[in-house]
Amino acid sequence: MTQRTYLVTGAASGIGKATAELLISRGERVIGADLQGTDISADLSTSEGRQALVAQAKELSGGVIDGVIAVAGLSHPIPVTASVNYYGALATLEGLRPLLLNSAAPRAVAVDSMASLQTHDEELVEIFLHGTEEEALARSATLAEKPETGHQIYSSSKRALARWLRTAATTDEWAGAGIPLNAIAPGVVLTPMTRELVATPEGRAALNEKVPMPLNGPFEAEVAARLLTWLAGVENSHLCGQIIFVDGGFDALLRGDSTW
Repeated sequence: MTQRTYLVTGAASGIGKATAELLISRGERVIGADLQGTDISADLSTSEGRQALVAQAKELSGGVIDGVIAVAGLSHPIPVTASVNYYGALATLEGLRPLLLNSAAPRAVAVDSMASLQTHDEELVEIFLHGTEEEALARSATLAEKPETGHQIYSSSKRALARWLRTAATTDEWAGAGIPLNAIAPGVVLTPMTRELVATPEGRAALNEKVPMPLNGPFEAEVAARLLTWLAGVENSHLCGQIIFVDGGFDALLRGDSTW
C-alpha cells in the first residue's frame, strides 16, 4: 500500500500526539504542527500563525497532503480559546484543502467535543458563523468576566465548529471535490488533570454525575486516535459531515432517541 502523508495539528500532546504516533507506527508519513516541539511551529490563534502553517505544510509535503487531522484546541475560559478552536480549525481545513486536492484519496477530520451539546452562548455561536473574529473575541471577553459563563467559550466554539462542518461537508469544495469532511466529538479523555479526578471513588462519582459515560467511562487518547485515523484513511469513502461522538454513551443519554 502506498504511504500516505498526513498533517496533524496539536501533535505535541494529547489526542494529536497519539494520532501522529499511531499513523507513524503504521508506516505513514506525518507532518506534525503545534506551538513547538513538532515539524511546524505555529500559533493558530493568530493570522500569522495560520499562514505559517499553510506555507510550511506546502513546503514540507511537496504540495500533496492525503489527510488533514485538525486536533489543536484549547479548553480554557479565555478569549483565545475562541480563536484557536474555531478560526484556527477553519484556517487549517480551508487553508490545506488545495493540498488535499492533489491527493488520490483526500480526507479531512476535525476534533470537536461532546461539550457542543452542553450549555453554550447562542450569541457567540452566531457570531462565529456569521460575524467576525474581532466580534467573537469581544463576546468571549464578556463571557470570560464571570466564572458561570466563561466555560461557554469552549462549548460555543465547538458547537459552531460542528455546525460549520455539517454545512461545509456537502458543498462543491468538499464533497463535490471528493473530500470526506467529518469530525469526532470525544467525551472525557484521560489527561493528568482527569486522572487525578478519577483516582478516588469520590472523584469518579463526581465526574460521572457531571459527565456520565456508561460504557467504560473516561478513556485514553489512543481511543480517539484510532477513530481519527480511520476517518482520515482510504477506507472512509462515504461518511460526509458526520460528528461522531466517542463518549461512552454521553450523547445517547443526553439526547435519547433523537438523531438531531
